[in-house]
Amino acid sequence: MTTYGSKRLVVGAHYGFRDWLAQRITAVLMALYTVVLLAQVLTGERLSYTKWAGIFSQQWMKFLTFAVILALLYHAWVGIRDIWMDYIKPVGIRLALHVFSIVWLVGCAGWAVQVLWRL
Repeated sequence: MTTYGSKRLVVGAHYGFRDWLAQRITAVLMALYTVVLLAQVLTGERLSYTKWAGIFSQQWMKFLTFAVILALLYHAWVGIRDIWMDYIKPVGIRLALHVFSIVWLVGCAGWAVQVLWRL
């Protein structure tokens, strides 16, 4: 039996399309959130701390902001992980950068939640 052409051995993590799609979905969510926030800030009374606190005192806005924080963190993780995988070849350094990035992003998430629920 003769086969024509070469057989291609596909290897790798196989998450390219999933990450590409996640980047687009999180970007759209962040863009929509920006429009909603700008609409609230630019309408009505002059911007003050009272107005700003009033925007985030609504439970639906806290929930939406929290969802956008999570989307932003995932968006940043996919991007920085891809940078580390593409440009940092020594495995030990890449692993250290991955761990540092995760710790940093989780710390940012904790800080953002504290700020959000403090209002």
